[in-house]
Amino acid sequence: MYPPSYISMLEKRNTIPLVRSFPQADEPRLILLTSELESLAVALKDPNAKLPGRPLSRHFASLAQKMHFMDTNGIDISVISLANPWFDFLDPAEAAGIADSVNQEFSDMCTKHVGRLFFFAALPLSAPVEAIKASIQNVKNLSHCRGIILGTSGLGKGLDDPDLLPIFQAVANANLLVFLHPHYGLPNEVYGPRGQEYGHVLPLALGFPMETTIAVARMYMAGVFDEVRNLQMLLAHSGGTLPFLAGRIESCIVHDGHLVKQGSVPKNRRTIWTVLKEQIYLDAVIYSEVGLQAAIASSGADRLMFGTDHPFFPPIEEDDQGPWDSSSLNAQAVAKAVGDGSNEAAAILGLNAVHVLNLKAE
Repeated sequence: MYPPSYISMLEKRNTIPLVRSFPQADEPRLILLTSELESLAVALKDPNAKLPGRPLSRHFASLAQKMHFMDTNGIDISVISLANPWFDFLDPAEAAGIADSVNQEFSDMCTKHVGRLFFFAALPLSAPVEAIKASIQNVKNLSHCRGIILGTSGLGKGLDDPDLLPIFQAVANANLLVFLHPHYGLPNEVYGPRGQEYGHVLPLALGFPMETTIAVARMYMAGVFDEVRNLQMLLAHSGGTLPFLAGRIESCIVHDGHLVKQGSVPKNRRTIWTVLKEQIYLDAVIYSEVGLQAAIASSGADRLMFGTDHPFFPPIEEDDQGPWDSSSLNAQAVAKAVGDGSNEAAAILGLNAVHVLNLKAE
């Protein structure tokens, strides 16, 4: 979700992320991707031009709408969070204060629906390290907080940055799970000169999953999971392409002469398969049983958790007050992958999250 205070902040910005209103649109638009900047400049001058970004509907900021979505789609409990890009873009001097305020807003939302809502907090990663650690302690003491949502930039240099290790350790010591979600995608040029003709399909369907895959592979190669053995991570979109490509990553590691000669590939090392089964959980936002079966094979049905990506991927032509395909398709994928009504389905659709995230109200 984007609380009203967060949207107001984006409306005042001149660089992405930003929110802009257009006279030809009923709702303001959220511009997150650099690929949208060119069409933004055109739309501000031409009222007939295609609008950039996506509409900020009531689903993004209204708590009542969130509860309606849950009720309509048969969801008893949700773990909500601030959506990307979180606080990555904030000035270091103001980041901690804004983060504490927004995290408190999420805690207050949960207080209004005790037992039905929990949340992942967001950290002020542009702030000094000690301020980030203080924020971790603050959210640990918020009774409805169950983890930290994190993007792939970390402190600005990626998740394999050695300077991020104390943050990972502090989060792990606070018994908070890290929910990793992409935001930056891949450089626009990888989609080719006609990439913009295909809407958001290439950045969202390919760029986001590959961003997650690359970020976690870098963490593994840098030894982050060995350095912080109590770190637990939940990867968005069923781990990007990690379940499918883990075998190829392993093969490239053991066949890399440079790594082998420098002693980076000892025989007793933990493989990426081991890390997937010991320190990584996957959400089930993959929209097909084929992708879900790969996720199950890599991490296990006891490490998958159902998700919806709400409020993204809303119905286009249907009434958005009814069930959403982005929710039902993921539920159908679970049923097809492990059997409708099976113990594994019950685990993926809720019991895993209840157990792992302690989704129980006092």
